[in-house]
Amino acid sequence: MRREEVPNLAESKLTALVVDDNFVNQSIHKKLLARVGIENDVVCNGKEAVDVHCSGRNYDLILMDMDMPIMNGIQATKRLREMGIECKIAGVTTRAEEGEKKEFMEAGLNDFQEKPLTISKLLSILHKLDFYVPNLI
Repeated sequence: MRREEVPNLAESKLTALVVDDNFVNQSIHKKLLARVGIENDVVCNGKEAVDVHCSGRNYDLILMDMDMPIMNGIQATKRLREMGIECKIAGVTTRAEEGEKKEFMEAGLNDFQEKPLTISKLLSILHKLDFYVPNLI
């Protein structure tokens, strides 16, 4: 996909939280979100994601790594859903076996993509989760 074909969603004022313990993945996810105009913050594990929401900060989208220390993505997603958090949560994982896919969705994920996350995978997430993405597919 050429750079000029990527939509800019800045006017929609969407916000995202990147939850990943790996600095490289954090950097990639932040850059991809910024490239499509989505303001974003980063935390390093699921507990920090829960804490951010407890502090009153709300997001439209969470990109959640599934394998993290302290509180993994499944635990964090379940906890956020128990708290009544209704924002869209997309898992981003290296694990995508059939049994794990079912476990992810049962935890409360709205979607998931395999790593590495790319611009086309991010746009697919946004499209599947009903965020307005002009000129997609």
